Amino acid sequence: MYHLRQETPEDWWAVEDLYDLCFAPGREALSSYRLRDDVPPVAELSTVAVDEDNIIGGAIRFWPVRVSDKAALLLGPVAVHPTRQGEGLGGALIRDTTARALEQGWDRILLVGDAPYYGKFGFAHLPDIVMPPPTNPARVLGLGDWADLSGRVKKWRGPDGMP
Repeated sequence: MYHLRQETPEDWWAVEDLYDLCFAPGREALSSYRLRDDVPPVAELSTVAVDEDNIIGGAIRFWPVRVSDKAALLLGPVAVHPTRQGEGLGGALIRDTTARALEQGWDRILLVGDAPYYGKFGFAHLPDIVMPPPTNPARVLGLGDWADLSGRVKKWRGPDGMP
């Protein structure tokens, strides 16, 4: 049995180890990481799935970004330990945190990912939103209020990561 809780500073390296395990070497070379450099994740949305022994089986983080003059959240990474995949942890993390983000006033969430998977959670292709290259434009997906918004995703410059 797993439960979700906010990631703590003590979890940081265990979460980083999980990301290293789940993603290809060099994951930090991806263009989305340039948007995260020197920007703290949104702490109240960074969440881990832990078992009864407090062992992390999954994790998700969010990072503030800007599109035009609007605040948005960049979801990711989200990862589930290979021995726990298929148990619904990824879906639970995504559903819980995106709902909380919207409740907290974040109007839009974006990610780079597979439309068939993330579409199950309400994410849709954002043809007018441009991530830093070399991101595949077909993998730029969003949730929330993206109406009449277009442009490049830029690094956050706001105070404390809040909109």
